[in-house]
Amino acid sequence: MPTNTLPSSSAVFSQLLKADFTTIWRNRRASALVILVPTIILVSWKGLIDKVGGAFVLANCITIGLTAIGLMGYSNTIARDRDKGIFQRLRVAPVPTWTIMASRLTVQLIMIIITTLILFIVSYEFDGIKDISAAGYICGMLMAIVGGAVYLSLGQVIVGLVTNPETVNVVTRLVYFTFIMIGMFGELGDLGKQMGIGVKWSPYGTVKHILSAAFTPSTWDQHSSTALLVTMGYTIVFIFFGIKWFRWNTK
Repeated sequence: MPTNTLPSSSAVFSQLLKADFTTIWRNRRASALVILVPTIILVSWKGLIDKVGGAFVLANCITIGLTAIGLMGYSNTIARDRDKGIFQRLRVAPVPTWTIMASRLTVQLIMIIITTLILFIVSYEFDGIKDISAAGYICGMLMAIVGGAVYLSLGQVIVGLVTNPETVNVVTRLVYFTFIMIGMFGELGDLGKQMGIGVKWSPYGTVKHILSAAFTPSTWDQHSSTALLVTMGYTIVFIFFGIKWFRWNTK
């Protein structure tokens, strides 16, 4: 008699990854917009480079891109798939649960790397930011991945708290624009001293700082190390509650 053998975890993960990349490709316009927004800001901030430094400008723009990927990209995709019952069908299939989310996180990780690389190129070719060393770019990429984890985990918290995909879309856009507006102007000191301190230690502020310091490794100090620890702390807290509150279906 023929025996049914379950597919290996690696085979399942490979198929899920392929499906997720296909979904990204079909929604490539949305992915392009996620990259386009920080790119436009990077080009428009060219006049600020002489005043605040190239590393500061580039770090802000990458932070904006990471926020968009984690909030408007990842969370909306998860909410939409859950609403369509995709997660529920996958959970009753003979596949390890971890592969379902791991494939989606892998796709977002690749999006983080692509977005960061594009901003590196634009900053060098169009903004003339050419004082960052090879080590600075490598460290900056590593910090971009660390910072991206914060916003992916924050997106997970949002889809854990909110089940309706339309509401998730509204909430993520609101949080995204709040982070951008308060983060950018707070860092420039235009919102007052107290607000500036709050922004400095917010997820936006800590991610921006570790990126800026990473681009010039010689400037890395105790404040930078503390910002890195705070960033990792945010990620751990968001992951804990994101997993705790997440539901695989909308019922």
